[in-house]
Amino acid sequence: MLKNTQKLLDIMSRLRHPEEGCAWDVKQDFTSLIPYLIEEAYEVVDAIERNDLDDLRLELGDLLLQVVFHSQIAEEQGLFTFEQVSEGICDKLIRRHPHVFSDAVFTTDEERHQAWEQAKAIERQGKNKAEEQESVLSGVARNLPALIECEKIQDRAANHGFDWPDALPVFDKVLEELDEVKEAWQSGDQAHIQEEIGDLLLVAVNLARHLNVNAEVALKESTKKFSRRFQHIEQQVKASGLNLKDCELAELDALWDQAKQALSKK
Repeated sequence: MLKNTQKLLDIMSRLRHPEEGCAWDVKQDFTSLIPYLIEEAYEVVDAIERNDLDDLRLELGDLLLQVVFHSQIAEEQGLFTFEQVSEGICDKLIRRHPHVFSDAVFTTDEERHQAWEQAKAIERQGKNKAEEQESVLSGVARNLPALIECEKIQDRAANHGFDWPDALPVFDKVLEELDEVKEAWQSGDQAHIQEEIGDLLLVAVNLARHLNVNAEVALKESTKKFSRRFQHIEQQVKASGLNLKDCELAELDALWDQAKQALSKK
């Protein structure tokens, strides 16, 4: 195992060699690799969701390559090495699991979660970031998918008492925000419509939190469900010798109901 890890590091070093390496690899930097890093992470997720374990092994390798690639660039610039990256995550895991590596005792998941968040807060305080004002919301990555970022921000606020006590008032807030979206739509002010849609989505994420649902996963699954039903409609329309654009909305709506029934039986 360690032999292959070192082999990977040696290959990456060779690829980055100014004279003997690959021209494409040599010209890359932290910023240019961002799209590939994000793409590989999503491909890992896709393999997991498809339960393709052989593909998962390969995709994890591609993701590891990105870690090694960034570490190689950092080493060339005298910043840090892959070994230091590994050391950092080992230290963090030990620090965040005192109930495993120390004598701390947690009896509930809530206690473990609180300890985890407290450890993260201490780590953030230790980072010398030049921020004008320290906030409990500091440290949430700005490039996260919007739903994930929203959930993390709300979790931070909730940990400091800024949250509804249970789900019931959140249902009312969702309806309130929906009414405000309708009012904005009636006004014709596009900027206002966008603002109110954003507020509605934010409250929907809050409702998901209170119902112990991951909003990102829920939307992903609903999008997949929509795609399956729509593709079923496409197949039915094609079998009738028509195109989707040839059908009235009422016909498509009826086919949608058929798709719901047909696919629910599978």
